[in-house]
Amino acid sequence: MSNTINDVTDTAIWVAAYRAEENDRKDALFRDPFARLLIGERGDVLARRTQGSRYTAWSVVIRTCIIDEFILSLVRDQSIETVLNLGAGLDTRPYRLDLPSTLKWIEVDFEKIINLKNSKLQSEIPRCLLERKALDLSDAKRRQAFFDEVSKQSAKVLVITEGVVPYLSNEEASGLALDLYNEKNFHYWITEYYSPEILQFLRTPKRLKQMQNAPFLFYPEDWFAFFKERGWEQFQTKFFGVESELLGRMPPTPGWLQENNQDGKEKVKRFLGYSILMRTIKE
Repeated sequence: MSNTINDVTDTAIWVAAYRAEENDRKDALFRDPFARLLIGERGDVLARRTQGSRYTAWSVVIRTCIIDEFILSLVRDQSIETVLNLGAGLDTRPYRLDLPSTLKWIEVDFEKIINLKNSKLQSEIPRCLLERKALDLSDAKRRQAFFDEVSKQSAKVLVITEGVVPYLSNEEASGLALDLYNEKNFHYWITEYYSPEILQFLRTPKRLKQMQNAPFLFYPEDWFAFFKERGWEQFQTKFFGVESELLGRMPPTPGWLQENNQDGKEKVKRFLGYSILMRTIKE
């Protein structure tokens, strides 16, 4: 069985495989009993054979913990009515998180992913009001019409793009950010943060070859400034290195992350993270 990433939908299986592995650990930082049901044999192959897999597995686990906490805190403290998960992949948070039964959760992804989840999870019961929408997010016209519909039905929406933005070009990411901003009821947005050092690493020959069928395309000069210019300001950011210390799950540090001085080590801790962006009010 091939370990090649054939397209972006394969990355959903790849990521879910790491969540399945975490679920099987005695010291798991979270439980996702549905992941293995979704991934099949191909997911295990992708997870085992992908270059840098030990580090990738660690980063998936840490980002899952960060996003879980972000969602729970926003739902609790900011009266979120609807969670809009764009490029939801094989995420199973509506089934495994302690969410209000009245919360509306909408998953959006390619038809292939939506059909797989509908089939595999048909006998499982979500903890909130779950909907799924098959939609190619690169279709700007259909995307905008869908966003309009969601905004009309909810006064306070949280958007999630976990592992989505890096696959967009700068122009496409700009269009998405502006479309989300244009919806007055879209208040918060959870998305990744990559430092300049990480963006440089993603362009190494080995990484580019491995991801040639699903390449990372988003390379802004200043990550946070890019989003701020499009109406989204940093509300809170949690960094993988910092959170991993708090969680007691240190990374299997590869050579390119080794630092000999304290300042360097502190900088490395903040190379990767996830952020809550908040919609700004333009005067």
